[in-house]
Amino acid sequence: MRTADFDYCLPPELIAQTPASERDQSRLLVLQRPDRLISHRRFRDIAQYLRAGEVLVLNDSRVIPARLHGTKAGSGGQIEVLLAEENAANDWWVMLRPGKRARVGTKILFLNRGGGPTEVNATIIQKDAEGHCRLRFSGTANIIEALDALGDVPLPPYIARETSTESAEDRERYQTVYARTSGSVAAPTAGLHFTENFLNEIRSRDVQVCFVTLHVGLGTFAPVISETADKHVMHAEWFRLGATTAQVINEAKQTNRRVIAVGTTTVRVLESIAAENHGRLVECQGLTRIFIYPPYSFKIADALLTNFHLPRSTLLMLVSAFAAPGATGGNDIILSAYAKAICGQYRFYSYGDAMLIL
Repeated sequence: MRTADFDYCLPPELIAQTPASERDQSRLLVLQRPDRLISHRRFRDIAQYLRAGEVLVLNDSRVIPARLHGTKAGSGGQIEVLLAEENAANDWWVMLRPGKRARVGTKILFLNRGGGPTEVNATIIQKDAEGHCRLRFSGTANIIEALDALGDVPLPPYIARETSTESAEDRERYQTVYARTSGSVAAPTAGLHFTENFLNEIRSRDVQVCFVTLHVGLGTFAPVISETADKHVMHAEWFRLGATTAQVINEAKQTNRRVIAVGTTTVRVLESIAAENHGRLVECQGLTRIFIYPPYSFKIADALLTNFHLPRSTLLMLVSAFAAPGATGGNDIILSAYAKAICGQYRFYSYGDAMLIL
């Protein structure tokens, strides 16, 4: 399919700059696929669409403070580092700003969150064709362990911040309440709407709540620049699925109970594993590059809770595939729903409102 088929215009004022006052008070657009019926609800109304015995699956990856500030050794020039993909302990692919003049061998001295010097430093050991740099960190056993003292929340570029007070709020709100395993450099945003109390309410309805892990990388949110979707290459992202979650979901599928995936990252874990195991899930971990776009026949996910996504993104393509499984035309369904959301002044993107596709 053509990338242009997934384009739309969004008024800038509808890009959410702050989260809802309470996590579960955002709006919810419900799309029922069989008749394309659209309903406008509040997020907590999702409980009304869940039935006893169904399985709600969430991504428990934790966002790391991946935006670092430092100076170039020698020149003292300011530089910003955004961690993108971990190769090994203290070995990361990153994005630098400014990055065009950064050369292999350049040493970066990192500052703490107060702007003071630290022992942590890194050396550029490689650059790729996309302009990303590979850094080898020193001065800490593992840069992951130093990030709380050094790093800021890696908010996407369409969210503007000026004051430290707002950044303090972001450290809490750009993180799901059930986040466990550190590694994401962007939030699995569909899960930001849940509170612990609301999850417990869902459990009280005999809905099984379980978790997968996928560490979200910058590639997930990168726009597709190729003319057609099939020419796009996804970045690899690390995932893990435990034995208990695999068993719960397999049993649900065997007894025709729905599996509701929270977020596109959750869908990618489930479908990656099912594609390699004849439609079943098994305990495993590894890297996935799965790219889901129309037409695609889903093996595990029966319903999808997601946010509103950027034009021409792999996320929008996945949601479009889900709107019409095994067929093309899902982009028209989704873009029609997005048009109604725009007319209704829904808030878009990471801190925005939610969409439930049934």
